[in-house]
Parts: sequence; structure tokens; C-alpha cells
Amino acid sequence: MPSHKTFTIKPIRELLEREFNNDFIDPFPYPFDKDALIYLKSIESNSVEKLAFDPPYSARQLKEMYQSAGFSYDTKSSYWSELKDEITRIMKKGGKVISFGWNSMGMGKNRGFEIVEILLVPHGGNHNDTICTVEIKH
Repeated sequence: MPSHKTFTIKPIRELLEREFNNDFIDPFPYPFDKDALIYLKSIESNSVEKLAFDPPYSARQLKEMYQSAGFSYDTKSSYWSELKDEITRIMKKGGKVISFGWNSMGMGKNRGFEIVEILLVPHGGNHNDTICTVEIKH
């Protein structure tokens, strides 16, 4: 069964333990305490080695989560690209990002990342799978 606490799902928890030893930056911690984009912009360039990118998987979910935390939410479609641009800026060369979602797009080659592993986590029934994309910044 899927959970809004993605990192507690056994195969995902094991992936984070293996790849990051549970030591990583998380722009979308649960519960939210600030806008992820504002948080990422506060981090120094080329300073992060390990980051877990686990945003709400749709614009509707993001809007609901931000509004329930008392944040305003701009529904512009560029928000997702801005998040990835900021992650690219803060990541060190050789740094690793694990992205979670309904696709394997991750950070992408156009931002200088290479996929090194994909983990598919099926939740059964009518629930969407979670796709975990492990990438290294070149």
C-alpha cells in the first residue's frame, strides 16, 4: 500500500540505507515546514552530495499539501523545472540524487545526470507504482 511517508516503505527504506546511509537532503520533508523551492535556494552551490527528491507526484497533490501547511501555491508548470534547476545547482559533481515518482525521468541528462539504477516499487491493486531513479551528477 502506498504511503505519503515514502521513506518508510520497505524497499525504498532499504534503497536509502544502501545508497545514502540515511544521511541526505530532503526538500520535501514530512510534515512540510517550508516551500521546497525557497529551501533549495537557501543552499550553497555545489555543496550537496546526497539528495532525495520526493515531491508530491502531481500538481494537485502539491497544491493540497502546501495549502494544508498554510503555504501559498503558484500553480505554474515551471515549478517542477525550477526545483530540478536548483537541485542541479546545489549538487556536487559526483553527487547522487534519488528521485521518486510515477515516471523514471529523474533529473535528466540535459542537467548533467546519468541514471545508474531504477527501482520499481509496486503497491498492488489500483495504486500507482513508485519509480525510484538513482542518478549521479557529472
